[in-house]
Amino acid sequence: MSRPTKHAAAALKFLAGLTIPEGKLAGKPLKLARYQKQFVRGALAPGNMIGVLSIGRGNAKTALSAGLSLGHLVGAWDDQPKREIIFAARNRDQAKTAFGFLVGFIESLPEEEQELFTIRRGSKLEVEYPDNGGGLARVIAADGKSILGGAPTLAIMDERAAWERDKGDNLENAILSGLGKRDGRALIISTSAPDDANTFSRWLDEPPPGTFVQEHRPAFGLPADDLDSLLEANPGAKEGIGSSPEWLVAQARRAIARGGSALSSFRNLNRNERVSTEDKSVLITVDEWLTAEVNPDELPAREGPCILGVDLGGSRSMSAAAFYWPQTSRLEAIGTFPGKPGLSDRGAADGVSGRYVEMQERGELSVMGENTVPPGPWLAEIVRMLDGITPACICGDRFRHAEFTEAMDKAGLGKVPFIWRGFGWKDGSEDIERFRRALFDGEISVIPSLLLRSAFSDAIVIHDPNGNAKLAKGRSLGRIDAVAATVLAVAQGARMLAAPAKKARIAWA
Repeated sequence: MSRPTKHAAAALKFLAGLTIPEGKLAGKPLKLARYQKQFVRGALAPGNMIGVLSIGRGNAKTALSAGLSLGHLVGAWDDQPKREIIFAARNRDQAKTAFGFLVGFIESLPEEEQELFTIRRGSKLEVEYPDNGGGLARVIAADGKSILGGAPTLAIMDERAAWERDKGDNLENAILSGLGKRDGRALIISTSAPDDANTFSRWLDEPPPGTFVQEHRPAFGLPADDLDSLLEANPGAKEGIGSSPEWLVAQARRAIARGGSALSSFRNLNRNERVSTEDKSVLITVDEWLTAEVNPDELPAREGPCILGVDLGGSRSMSAAAFYWPQTSRLEAIGTFPGKPGLSDRGAADGVSGRYVEMQERGELSVMGENTVPPGPWLAEIVRMLDGITPACICGDRFRHAEFTEAMDKAGLGKVPFIWRGFGWKDGSEDIERFRRALFDGEISVIPSLLLRSAFSDAIVIHDPNGNAKLAKGRSLGRIDAVAATVLAVAQGARMLAAPAKKARIAWA
């Protein structure tokens, strides 16, 4: 662990003199865990204006930030006059929680020191300190109008991932613009956001210069009750902070048994994973898809008829293909982007950082063409990946009939049967239901694919008044092309398996 700088050392010394105000350790001296000291050292290091911490729920994020707010308020490491601290939370209820920690720390101080503070609990939640140049701490909800014209010297953005998008971004921009007036610092602290497009995720993935990032997020795809990864997301559990390892494992198994939103919420909040907690409209949950993933040496053989599902991309968008062998349950998927813009720039524009580049490195994503993917050469290249296997049929969108016909002719697939499917309520609802049934019955086997994981995380279903479903994007920048191709291929495979075998005609001599 690196040696603390002057400011960090003063902050750590101040925090060590506080008393825990509430919880099972209430009344005992505050003892910082290793990960907390690491964050204080990094966030208060010279040259850093912003510190970002992502960690699981219950690891004393708010308590740590409240302690730092109090330390700055009294000038423990920065004695510039008229210090101003902004403690921002998603709404007033969360703001009250943060304010409660701040006041709790003050009430743990000796009485003669407590008398120096003026605490306001009315419409405004404020703490004023007159000594050592003076300071004012304000706790506010995420409304950008609350601090226009302010010049904070320290800003805490608590549970940033949960802020309402527009209002939260407005507040953040107002805070950051005010910090520059007095060389202030910002601490952005939260559990993981549900997706890569969230502003908090962008801070973690694309930190600007002068930003210290500390993220406790385990690898994706591990069982929810895996202890090592639970401790990675909850480092406080090993040092007596928050939930115990035994409780975390028990809660994980309870969430696994309940499934649905309970499991998604546990992964997002307790495992600090980027998993959407909305399950009412998702096509499938993360854990449901993980049941289909197998190790490469366990992937079934390419045996029996192969079905090719195709989602032909339009201008500047992805084209995707899925190969499915219904007799063995084997599934493969590939996506292709045009060359302009490049994958790095496209990933930044879509809010997924370097994910497209990683997909290409894994062999799941390719580049073809300049501004569009040429349908004919692309389809020919896709078929070449089958190593001589001719698809039993190809499934695609009926509204792209002319493009598909031309592409198949150019690829030498003019004699392969084409199954036209719609993405609306009628065909879409049937295909979605057949796909889900095949997944839940264990009839899909695929090696871990970042392309498919990413696409399924963005895929939702929209229901009409009669309960019919059709596929849609969960966010405007989402890419669900690989999901569309997969649903088409698997649903057609299910129809083929369900079709009755044709009986041979008897020929009379």
